[in-house]
Amino acid sequence: MLPALAAIPAAQWHALADRAVEPNGYFLADWELAVSASARGRTDASALAAWTDAADGKHLTALLPVVSLWQAYRIPLSALVSADPYGALGTPLLDRMSATNAAAALMNEARESGACAIVLRDVTTDGATLKAFEAALAEQDLKPEILQSHARACLDATGDPDQLLRDALGSKKLKELRRQRNRLADHGDVDFRVARTADEVAQTLETFLTLEMSGWKGQRGTALAQDPGDAAFIRAATVALAARGQCEIISLHAGTTPVAAAVVLRHQDRAFYFKLGVDETFARFSPGVQLTLELTRHLCADPAIAMADSTANAGHSMIEPIWRGRLAIGDVLIPLRRNDPAVAAVRAALSLRKSIREPARRIVHFIRKHQEKSK
Repeated sequence: MLPALAAIPAAQWHALADRAVEPNGYFLADWELAVSASARGRTDASALAAWTDAADGKHLTALLPVVSLWQAYRIPLSALVSADPYGALGTPLLDRMSATNAAAALMNEARESGACAIVLRDVTTDGATLKAFEAALAEQDLKPEILQSHARACLDATGDPDQLLRDALGSKKLKELRRQRNRLADHGDVDFRVARTADEVAQTLETFLTLEMSGWKGQRGTALAQDPGDAAFIRAATVALAARGQCEIISLHAGTTPVAAAVVLRHQDRAFYFKLGVDETFARFSPGVQLTLELTRHLCADPAIAMADSTANAGHSMIEPIWRGRLAIGDVLIPLRRNDPAVAAVRAALSLRKSIREPARRIVHFIRKHQEKSK
């Protein structure tokens, strides 16, 4: 039986995150422990972990929060699935000093737990982590299988922000956005703020939660503040991460009125754009877009950040026209034994589930998009 996430010593988890071959803000200890403790539909993840012996004791070299295939998909087969961290990225943490060995050790731990496969959800399909798994699998005459893939928006934060925005939006669109910002200024000076300290984040988070619940997410019942478990998770996670310099909450104000706010996580040289809340009474001024333009400038001005992951759905109508970079993301099946019929059964079950759910998902997406446009 795999241990609970809370059984992993926090110091070891933090140290591994610092050494990880590929960043993932959603599998930082303070975030994922808070998710697993209370977030609706995402609790009770276990720790798939690998350790190595060193002169000063054991060191954590790989970590993947997991749930069973039954917990994830209600499929009664013996596979492990990367836990849903309330952010669309499930890339495991692997020690960069021995990434291939760490991946192999993680697979061995899964094998010893009785699993026939690992399903990695929402991982970068061309990143260093999957390359480490490919190398480890090749040594066993195995290879990973991409079950589904898509591209989502990301930002190359090493470039000049004004040039990036001109290239992305064009002069005509930028002129219109400047006009909207000037009209927003009729309600008070437009001010972009960044909350960084734990106290600042705790205070500004409440502004974000209020804005998020005031819009369509609140009407749909999916706003974080509407569920006690979600509210407890986000309050605990953001403050704890801010204390480690790994979370900011950005906001845009017109005078004393907050019109948009968003949570941004930071891990190594990458930022993660978690969620956005806006005051829809200011919708004609595009407050979410205005905030994202400010975030683009903010991140590009920070030498510590090389890239920002939107963690948005493919085709997202707001972020994709602004952040023109694309990050390849997919679900990946990691087989643990050669010629294992159980692996084939997992693959077939996931394929059948997708063929049933995908048409329904598209219909729901179409209806929701139509409803939002008609408002």
